[in-house]
Amino acid sequence: MKKYVAAALLSLVAGMAAADPVEGVWQTEPDDGAFAHVVIEPCGQAFCGKIARTFRADGEYKSPNLGKTLVIDMVPNGPNAYKGKVWRPSNNKIYLGKIKLNGDQLKLSGCVAGGLLCSSQTWVRVK
Repeated sequence: MKKYVAAALLSLVAGMAAADPVEGVWQTEPDDGAFAHVVIEPCGQAFCGKIARTFRADGEYKSPNLGKTLVIDMVPNGPNAYKGKVWRPSNNKIYLGKIKLNGDQLKLSGCVAGGLLCSSQTWVRVK
């Protein structure tokens, strides 16, 4: 019995330690004079990112976008790559989205016209 309990605990701890590399807190690039810390975590079978903190040049402020989902339903799409949707608060539009991870940097792209026209930002991991 002890062997089964130990094996179950070990399995549980190993599963918790194997977080996806996209999970964490990421700092956006400035957009319209402000930037944010976005928490990316599992949401069902995908990953979503919510705005946790917002900043301007003069410091942290309470944006009306706090708590809103910026990264929407990103699913793995190859090594260190994800696809889904992204929301841009400054124009309140949702775009086709892609993420490409490179260590502690995340390149997030939002695209229109089936991916022909894209804009991107490089985010850095906060923690």
